[in-house]
Amino acid sequence: MQEIANLVVDSLNGLIWGKVLIWLLVACGLYFTLRLGLIQFLHFGHTFSVLKGSRKSDDAGISSFQALCTSLAARVGTGNVAGVAVAITLGGPGAVFWMWVIAMVGMATGFVEATLAQLFKIRDDKGQFRGGPAYYMEKGLGARWMGVLFSLFLILAFGFVFNSVQANTISGAMQGAFGVPLWISGIALVIITALIIFGGLRSIARFSELAVPFMAVAYLLVAVVLIITQIDEIPGVFALIVKSAFGLHEAAAGGIAAAIMNGFKRGLFSNEAGMGSAPNAAASATPYPPHPASQGYVQMAGVFIDTLLICTASAAIILLAGPQQGEGIMLVQNALSSQVGAWGKYFLGVIILFFAFTSIVANYFYAENCLVFLEHNHPGGLLIFRLAVLGMVMFGALASLPFVWNLADVSMGLMAITNLIAILLLSNLAIKLAKDYNAQRKAGKLPTFDASQYPEIQSKLEPGIWDDRR
Repeated sequence: MQEIANLVVDSLNGLIWGKVLIWLLVACGLYFTLRLGLIQFLHFGHTFSVLKGSRKSDDAGISSFQALCTSLAARVGTGNVAGVAVAITLGGPGAVFWMWVIAMVGMATGFVEATLAQLFKIRDDKGQFRGGPAYYMEKGLGARWMGVLFSLFLILAFGFVFNSVQANTISGAMQGAFGVPLWISGIALVIITALIIFGGLRSIARFSELAVPFMAVAYLLVAVVLIITQIDEIPGVFALIVKSAFGLHEAAAGGIAAAIMNGFKRGLFSNEAGMGSAPNAAASATPYPPHPASQGYVQMAGVFIDTLLICTASAAIILLAGPQQGEGIMLVQNALSSQVGAWGKYFLGVIILFFAFTSIVANYFYAENCLVFLEHNHPGGLLIFRLAVLGMVMFGALASLPFVWNLADVSMGLMAITNLIAILLLSNLAIKLAKDYNAQRKAGKLPTFDASQYPEIQSKLEPGIWDDRR
């Protein structure tokens, strides 16, 4: 029976990720890039200018910076280290080039889903902003059934299984680097996770705001130092990446097809553009300027930071070290240690701890957000859910279960397909919002959303959120 289940899940994974989702994500990214007028390239500077006012918040929402850090907490995980190593191992150095390509294309998709999440957000029972794909499916498309499906897929993948995966990575890294027994790591993770998630959304946002910049800057700083000290090798490494990307170098492993597929897969898995996860954080923000599209720009920055900066840092560490033994995280550990000494192994262990733990916290928030959508946010139900999440964290720290992980991949794939269908159906609205925002900017105004200019959707918006913004 187990063998049949494994076969079915593996087949579904191959179909969803190999035949449908990868190319759907690429097609959507290209479509949004063209419809939005190359927004991620022509407005690249504004993407980061918006962050100047991103510390503003109010009683109902977290700041845009906190929303960005929360989404980065989920995005920046072991995939930014081990995933890059896997991509290079299977697809050659050229996979890095295709990771860059998919990130630049995915920035437009990230803009659309974050903008829609902001537009259709609601206030929960405590007056806090909530939103995301499930909410714009219900309000924007009038398809609550679609939002229910999306929520169930996300809760299974992000709330339970991926958190056990991250816990497994942490306990393994702590045992390998410092000799800490698995059960001690598990208990410590459960206690620290409980302290944060029982504090609610603002506690998660404050933790992300502190932890994410620290871990990202520390990791990038090490990579930058390596690049500076070996600056004469950078042109050769860059040439190797580009040549391998087009199958012009023997290091291209399986050729151009392997480079493209592995680059696309690892890039999409890392930055999550189009997956429908990051919009859950984007919707919780009080945006500045007070317009849904401003959060679209903020989340575009998230895709850029995740892949073009942090994944590139991992690639630099690996490729500058030359051929190394090992795979996944071990390959990166060996590559870093060969360049900086034995402390590199311990440094990477700590970085993995931060990367994976912040993912646990943010993944929990995404799942809780969907639980609220399913109207199961009463205290008793929320307590049971939190205890179940903590149970999966402990389970993941002690044991690995590949079948469950594969099942989560299927669930996440179905979640992403559901989200992509929704944002394609709502794309005209997102593009209209982008044009409105930039028309106001061009006129020298602070972009401010006026719901009365959108009579076709005004009745679908949550009362009291956008109608008093002016």
